Amino acid sequence: MQKKHYGAVLNPLRWWGRMPRLFWLVALFVGYLERKKSPLDPVLRSLLMTRVSQVCHCAFCIDANALRLAQRSGGMAKVQAVATWRDSTLFSDQERAALAYAEAVSATPPVVDDALKAALRHHFSEQAITEMTSLLAFQNLSARFNAALDIPSQGLCVMPGEKRDA
Repeated sequence: MQKKHYGAVLNPLRWWGRMPRLFWLVALFVGYLERKKSPLDPVLRSLLMTRVSQVCHCAFCIDANALRLAQRSGGMAKVQAVATWRDSTLFSDQERAALAYAEAVSATPPVVDDALKAALRHHFSEQAITEMTSLLAFQNLSARFNAALDIPSQGLCVMPGEKRDA
């Protein structure tokens, strides 16, 4: 399916494929988080996954999640601004609270203070916060897995001024 969608098998699959049962469990989990009835907007999910990818220094994840964010948000503006979201006017208060939470959850150890919890509760239901935390935990797992194995970017999302590898 990846070859049909992306034109190639994605690099992480070559590692996950060594443990097919684990791969399918992870795939089912991702499928659930990406369902249409999620309490989290698809753009927000992609925004959070892209930011966690950056925090964890995962080249492949940055590439793949930036592509999805660009597709879902209708352009490259948020992709280009997500690393410096605090200095950008492109993000809503809800997105800012979620991005701050993504960074706090991705810290080692996680650092989620009362002010951040209150900001989240202002914008999200308890169910949405629980699902967001699950999404962030998954993206941390994925990004740290790929970064530890030095899984490279595949040129899925080309930033303006870059050239796509052949």
